Amino acid sequence: MEILSPAGSPEGLVASVKGGCDAVYLGGKSFGARAFSNNFTDKQIEGAVNYAHDNGVKVYVTVNTLIKDSEMDDAVSFVRFLADIGADAVLVQDLGLLKSLHSVDIKKHASTQMGICSREGLEWCARNGISRAVLNRELTFEELEDIVRDSPVETEVFVQGALCYCLSGGCLFSSLVGGRSGNRGQCAQPCRKKYTMDGETSFRLSSADLYGVDWIKKLDSIGVTSAKIEGRMRSQAYAYLASKVYSSVNRGADPSEYGEDLDLLKTVFNRGYCDGYLGGVVSPVQMKYADNRGYRLGRATFKKRKFDTSELDEEVNVRDGISIYDGDVKVGGFKLSSVGKTASPFDIPDGTYDVYRTYDPRIDIIKNMVGDVPRFDGQTERRPVHSRLKEVVRPKRDLPEMSFYVGSVRNLEAVLPYAHRIYYEECDSLPEAQEICDGAGKEIVTIAPRFDPSWRPDTSRPFMVHTPGQYIPRGDERIYASYNMNVFNSRVSMPFYQTTLSTELSDQEIEYLAHHHPGRLEVMVFGRTELMCTRDPGLKNGILEDEKGYRFPVYRDCHGLAHVLNSTDLMLLPYLRQLGSFGIDSVGIDVRKRPERIAAAVAKAFAGNNVKAKLDLTGLCGGINYGAYLRGTD
Repeated sequence: MEILSPAGSPEGLVASVKGGCDAVYLGGKSFGARAFSNNFTDKQIEGAVNYAHDNGVKVYVTVNTLIKDSEMDDAVSFVRFLADIGADAVLVQDLGLLKSLHSVDIKKHASTQMGICSREGLEWCARNGISRAVLNRELTFEELEDIVRDSPVETEVFVQGALCYCLSGGCLFSSLVGGRSGNRGQCAQPCRKKYTMDGETSFRLSSADLYGVDWIKKLDSIGVTSAKIEGRMRSQAYAYLASKVYSSVNRGADPSEYGEDLDLLKTVFNRGYCDGYLGGVVSPVQMKYADNRGYRLGRATFKKRKFDTSELDEEVNVRDGISIYDGDVKVGGFKLSSVGKTASPFDIPDGTYDVYRTYDPRIDIIKNMVGDVPRFDGQTERRPVHSRLKEVVRPKRDLPEMSFYVGSVRNLEAVLPYAHRIYYEECDSLPEAQEICDGAGKEIVTIAPRFDPSWRPDTSRPFMVHTPGQYIPRGDERIYASYNMNVFNSRVSMPFYQTTLSTELSDQEIEYLAHHHPGRLEVMVFGRTELMCTRDPGLKNGILEDEKGYRFPVYRDCHGLAHVLNSTDLMLLPYLRQLGSFGIDSVGIDVRKRPERIAAAVAKAFAGNNVKAKLDLTGLCGGINYGAYLRGTD
């Protein structure tokens, strides 16, 4: 099995290679999911590829963000450059970019942002020119064992590092609340902030780091191709140590050979460790803190600045750097000048504190051993790409069709007189909802679960999917794409009956896309947009309140998933005619989890294009937003 290590900078690349990895992944200055990493210029990438290949290491380059139509030529030019310099593969999220790369001779890997989590997903990859899929981090080992068996493409599984709390590719929290899109590589990490729920304030959405050392041999035994270490934003020492530890385990080394490296790895970055979901569907959250505190040593009692290191659970040495915490407040830190009975060099109130090791002198030895980084350089220039998109003549509409998301029979009955179609979640009341819609002559579309590796659609009826892997064509059935499909440009050509565009697009971007995309298009215009969907069983129904007082509803569905909704409703009622002038075929109106009177009021206002009702609806619903429609996503 391949050990795949992070290279967020030239220093990180050299450290990973010297740590013994088989492959590295890195990003250029644009189109990568870690925009705030140092990353590599074109010339540095060429030099990095040559250096890695000279050391028997493969290089995969991330181009795994959503791409606007205006950026597509540049993105394709970049990937052609990667093929020219001999990069071993490119990681892709955007479906339009994937289509645009069909003639570029380089291996394509499906980023975890694509949401590949089933056998059907792997088969979709094989049909669409993808040679490897980076699988969802939410999969259990048993699910992986079933999915990976007889896979038509290579598979890659995360084994170390940060865990996204939300299903990868589906997080809109940073984008719609913070103005920085995770799908565009600029995540502001709202999951690492404090929230209050049921009277308790904690880091409720902050996952501990994945630690998969004990799973390496098991993953290898079921045929996983590559074990991936997250951490392009982390230090040179982290890159070296993680590579060293996992490559040692992978080749069957005795634990005594890498035990010291493992201790150091837990020192250089540590926000708590967990198995993720590998061991089962358990909560990965570590609520006490979200920052890197290093290796937890235990608790010690300070009196008049003095304490005894023998109180700690772990051994310490002279020159170790320690940090002292009182709950989630850092009191201070210092290097030990002695062990046993010693003292803090600064005043500290008497009491018992948590103690963490944040520095070990052996880390400096590693830095010296990695040594100076060679100058990565190259001569290859990008070849410009100038594609021409055919304009599509779309019939302008006075008003688009009205499609309603409902979650109960009562809400269905409230909106049915105003609806062209109904989107209904797959739950116990679905058969009754289907009977009502059939009787009224209205189309009803079954919404697939947001995450379920075993889900199979009833292809006798229309259904809506969220990821490429859920697209299972059997014949002439109508398949709809939800906004979680992240359709961001006009190049996406999957043959959906209707595609809901990404909620991160501006009005101008929607207009351009509509004028160059031949298929039926829908735009979300009302509802509490889903900011996160998580498999965490620990997140219950209720309200998450952030430190600014914004309140985000949470509900659990019948598939065991928790959904975090925006604090206010998307409200594009004033722009219905504009969307119709763009040729948008339908608008999506989400009234799930709303009282019937509100659902009916919303339906009546939108169906009648009653813009004046916006104020009344604002009062009924408790606040509105315009999403990205008026500002777009950087």
